Amino acid sequence: MLPNDPQSALRDAVTVLEPHLIALRRSIHGHPELAFRETRTAGIVAAELARLGIVHRTDVGGTGVVGTIEGGRPGPTLAIRADMDALPIHEETGLPFASDTDGQMHACGHDIHTATLLGVAAILRDRAPHFAGSIRLIFQPAEEILEGAAAMIRDGAGEGIDMALGFHNQPDMPVGTFGYVRGASLAASDSFDIIIQGKSGHAAHPYAAVDPIVAAAAFVGQVQTVVSREVKPLHPAVVTIGQFTAGTTYNIIPERVHLKGTVRTLHAAARDTVEAAIRRLADGIALGMRVTCTIDYRRKVPPLVNDDRVLDPTIAAVRAQFGDVVHAGEPSMGAEDFAEFAALAPAFQLRIGAGAAGRDDRLHNAHYQPDEACIGLGVQALSRAALELLA
Repeated sequence: MLPNDPQSALRDAVTVLEPHLIALRRSIHGHPELAFRETRTAGIVAAELARLGIVHRTDVGGTGVVGTIEGGRPGPTLAIRADMDALPIHEETGLPFASDTDGQMHACGHDIHTATLLGVAAILRDRAPHFAGSIRLIFQPAEEILEGAAAMIRDGAGEGIDMALGFHNQPDMPVGTFGYVRGASLAASDSFDIIIQGKSGHAAHPYAAVDPIVAAAAFVGQVQTVVSREVKPLHPAVVTIGQFTAGTTYNIIPERVHLKGTVRTLHAAARDTVEAAIRRLADGIALGMRVTCTIDYRRKVPPLVNDDRVLDPTIAAVRAQFGDVVHAGEPSMGAEDFAEFAALAPAFQLRIGAGAAGRDDRLHNAHYQPDEACIGLGVQALSRAALELLA
């Protein structure tokens, strides 16, 4: 049973915790670590869980940490996941706790996420007698390269979970608000490398060479038609070439071109259509322009599909805690490897407003400064949701 006034109890408990959580966030922010290198961050997490008396495992999926809180009665297992890794971005905020590492920054708010889940751990530890089942606290590495969730699952982090909660700070939403999307909320993400092999030669004598740059340019132009002419208009899809590498100087036709690209889709049929089209277009370029095309196409993560069985009670819990500050949103073509956990059990990712007044921040930006009030608000929302889901 929950306390008679869970709203006030949670709010008051988080008020006490909040300064410590902000200090943890700033410590993590000042020492960002890239994917699978989150050793200091994981150490902070493990030390906090140990201080709280929460049983935990380290080195899960590389640098991941998993904690467990047992409830007062038998019941299901609810996983709550936070990511820990930073980005290869040079910080430009000028904050006193800014990154001490050139070219690395918490520009996606994973420092916020880690501190938030540590707050949830403290709240739920103290309320363990009030819920049934168990809480699995998953502190995950390597979300930015979409590999950490799968690595943790291979090490057993997903075994036996019955439900999963994820969350992400949203600078495009004012702090104090929350959001959700029904169904597919984030896209499947696939990556591909294409090597287009030609025959090098003098730029003045192209007839004696086979120019891979011209072939690659033709491919880049043709691949833009995949979404507009092969995918159903109501099935969102994005094909982007993010890197085109070739040549060394003005007057040499190079041997080869290296293309790197990404594909984002929300529907399985569109995902299949785009991959098949890319392979077919590459074959056509090879035949028509006398080059060879070698493709390495990798399906990374599936779409993140929110399940109403977790979404509805979570949104009801957040509204019970804060009032009418939860709003429906639109799907995004961004990707999230929380989708790997959502593929194992019914799951929902909550959007937590982090936009500071007077700012217009975006994720993955060198100047990103979320409002730190989102930490305490996130702790309240996720703790209330967990207590209701396991009531």
